Order: sequence, then structure tokens, then C-alpha cells
Amino acid sequence: MRTPIVAANWKMNKTQAEAREYCRRFRELVPEDFPVELVLFPPFTALGAVRDGLTGSVVKWGAQNVHPEPKGAFTGEISLPMLLEYEISYVIVGHSERRDIFGETDEFIARKIWAVLEAGVRPILCVGEKLEERREGRAREVVERQLSAALEGLSPEDADRVVIAYEPVWAIGTGVPARPEDAQEMAAFIRGWLRARLGDVADGIRIQYGGSVKPGNAGDFLRLPDIDGALVGGASLDPDSFFAIAREGVP
Repeated sequence: MRTPIVAANWKMNKTQAEAREYCRRFRELVPEDFPVELVLFPPFTALGAVRDGLTGSVVKWGAQNVHPEPKGAFTGEISLPMLLEYEISYVIVGHSERRDIFGETDEFIARKIWAVLEAGVRPILCVGEKLEERREGRAREVVERQLSAALEGLSPEDADRVVIAYEPVWAIGTGVPARPEDAQEMAAFIRGWLRARLGDVADGIRIQYGGSVKPGNAGDFLRLPDIDGALVGGASLDPDSFFAIAREGVP
């Protein structure tokens, strides 16, 4: 049985002081035997505060982005050796905002996946189509291209460490989520793509849904057969809201 994973992507929000207070409150909410894996993704500047606030709890933490090179002349970037000092467990790779706003290509995202895996960290690979691509009937084509670029050639052992987040771009931050049946259809397509290349390993790979997930609709997604969690944006900025979403993922 796949362990559900619900993750909070804070994006460019929260100071160190705000992160410390969030972690204090969140630890009060989460029981030590909580059966859903929880991960917080703060901005880089708050990673230390989150690490200090969550150490000793069941909640994990990770980075929102990374550069694939270990060091070099890349002004403003953060490397894996730098992130490992904060004892991260996960890195988000290929979020649509990185693809669309910052121009990250499929090839660059693939380099990140390999670098993250080689560092012993788990990537959450984000895939998803734009609204016009869905309207043109190309949603599967786009997601397949993104999967192929990032995961082709990975061994079953490495692929088993990857989490995939299906995030239709048109649903992120808009308040209009995908229909549950559309999310399930794409998640099943992703799992079928994985199964064709990796065999039975695909049945253990976790697939999240992301895009305007809130306490009121989280259960509609988290109870779907091929959805194993959620990558949550705005609704994760409040600890009570985020925990309410996470509770919907309890098997």
C-alpha cells in the first residue's frame, strides 16, 4: 500500500519568524502516529528555521528548487551541497512556475532530477498541461513529454524514490481545481506510462494532485485510486488549513 504524501509549497511566503511560529503550531496539530507523510517546502531563507522547528517530529522538509551543478558561477542559485546542510528530504523539480516564469526546459529539469537522486534526496517531479493544451486535446502528449524527458533511463530503484505531482497549470492559484475524474484519468495515464517502462515498480510510485487544493475539496482528490497525496500551495500557508487537508488523506 502506498503511503499518502501531502506537501506544503509555501512559494515566496513567510519570514524566518513566521516559519518558526508555523512549525510550533503545526507540531501541536500532528500526532506522532499520523499515517500520512507530511513535507513542508519553505523558501530557502526559512529552511534553517523549519529544520530547527521540525527536528524530532514526524514532519519532513525540503527545498522548492535547486541548481543541478554542485557549485559555480550561477548568481542567485542554490546547490545540493548547500541544501544538504539543512538535512532536507525532498526537492520540488519542474514546478510550472519554474517552467513558465523562469524558462526552465525539460532538459534542464532532467539534469535536476539526476542531481537530486545522486545526492540521496527524493525529487517531487511536477508535470501538467496548460489550459490551451487541454482544450486542444494535447494534455496527455504534454505530460508524456515531460515524463519522458525527466525519467527515461532511470533504474527501477531510482524511479521508486520519485514522487510525481500532476498539476494542471490552469488550476494552480486560480481557485478552480481540475475535476476529480480528470485528475484520476491523468494519474492513471501517468501510472500506465510508468508501468510500461518499469513494470511492477510503478505500482509503488506515489502520484500527487496539485492545483487549488483546499480543505473543502481535498477529499475528492485524495480518495481517488491513483492519487496518493497533494501538493498544496496557498491553502498550506495556514497550519490549520494544511492539516485539515492532510487529514483527508488518512487511509
